[in-house]
Amino acid sequence: MDGKNNPSLKLLKDIKIVLVGTTHPGNIGASARAMKNMGIYNLALVKPKDFPNDQAIYRSKAAKDIVQNAKVYKSVKEAVEDCELVLGTSARDRTIPWPTLKPKEAAQEVSENLGIEKIAIVFGREDRGLTNEELGLCNLHINIPSDPEYSSLNLSQAVQIIAYEIRMALLEDENGADDWDVERATNQQTELLIEHMDELMKEVDFYDVNNPRKLLVRVRRFFKRSRIDVMETNIFRGLFSTIQKKLK
Repeated sequence: MDGKNNPSLKLLKDIKIVLVGTTHPGNIGASARAMKNMGIYNLALVKPKDFPNDQAIYRSKAAKDIVQNAKVYKSVKEAVEDCELVLGTSARDRTIPWPTLKPKEAAQEVSENLGIEKIAIVFGREDRGLTNEELGLCNLHINIPSDPEYSSLNLSQAVQIIAYEIRMALLEDENGADDWDVERATNQQTELLIEHMDELMKEVDFYDVNNPRKLLVRVRRFFKRSRIDVMETNIFRGLFSTIQKKLK
């Protein structure tokens, strides 16, 4: 099945591939080529070291339109603020576990939510990946299993693996995503909710600001994992505001 008549594949436009701190411009071009092979066209770059650059165009081959239309951002937070579902690639274990999926599982998650949510998939720096802070902006993490004796994947190879699995998931599931009665909260809305909750917790001395331990990380993990909708976000923020007014 080539997918030419599969309407689900049109939803690939809702996927944003985010490359963070890419060192070599050739990797940007090769990643764009991998994206176009699988029908994904939305490329975002966060603080690339050398861009624009002719090498990125050269390595992209027939995908130079993706490179030329790529948007550059100052931070991961800015790049994903309009997205409801954010997945970040990670090869590292975290002090506090985060929901982590294999590529096929991640692709299924994307497939189930395409059409009702804007989705970003974030890839880290070639030499050290994403920071803990950047990973904290993601709802889910993706781990690509590889030989532990040589687990280093080229950036474009990682993009190709994830993009391929997403395309396959869409070809296998033409029913699309389940409907949800309210739009999911964007990453920006969720971040504002977390900031509001932190503000309230400080006002009631819920934790020692000089020794917060892992409290805020766990709060962030809870909301990212829950992937709440806009109405739920408004309910929480309304509750927090009411409590703050009562405290005055």
